[in-house]
Amino acid sequence: MYFGSIAQYVAMVQSSAIVFENEDNYQKQTYRNRTYIYGANGKLLLTVPIKHSQKNGRQLYRDIRIENEFTWQQQHWKSLEAAYRTSPFFEYYEDEFAPLFEKKKEFLLDLNYECMQAITDCLQMDFSYTKTTKFQKEPIDIIDARNLINAKKEKTYQLQPYIQVFESKEGFIPNLSILDLLFNEGTNAMSYLENQLIFQPL
Repeated sequence: MYFGSIAQYVAMVQSSAIVFENEDNYQKQTYRNRTYIYGANGKLLLTVPIKHSQKNGRQLYRDIRIENEFTWQQQHWKSLEAAYRTSPFFEYYEDEFAPLFEKKKEFLLDLNYECMQAITDCLQMDFSYTKTTKFQKEPIDIIDARNLINAKKEKTYQLQPYIQVFESKEGFIPNLSILDLLFNEGTNAMSYLENQLIFQPL
């Protein structure tokens, strides 16, 4: 996921082992190339543009290329600065994230792994994972949480509120990008993720 949602990180933090799906087909309207932040006018969507294949049919997620003809990285960073410059921890973490918006990446999957690594470093999360080597529609001996990537049919999660920059305008908005939690809660973000009761233990 591109700077995944808080619910996704709750699932990761509360799991004993993590396997990421690398062999599925790419689907539109998922968190693979989008994330939501809290802007001055409410919920703001940031989307990574992708190159659409000339071929008919499905593409594997790992083959999806980013469309770098657009200045999307500059736009996303400006949006993050506008949304979080006054948050308690933006300046504390910005040097960790700024390089992600300067260097172009060819593949969406590679970008997402880099973004996730930056997040887990900031969370000081003891983190290891494996990747699938073949697609299984119904995985065996593992909890299938791949639905967490679906932005269109997303469940409503009962997440505890925390203070957000523009809360006085729109109220608390739950389950935004993990960046919202990190910039607002900082070193407390990890304990927040550990204490949410939205999933059965994984």
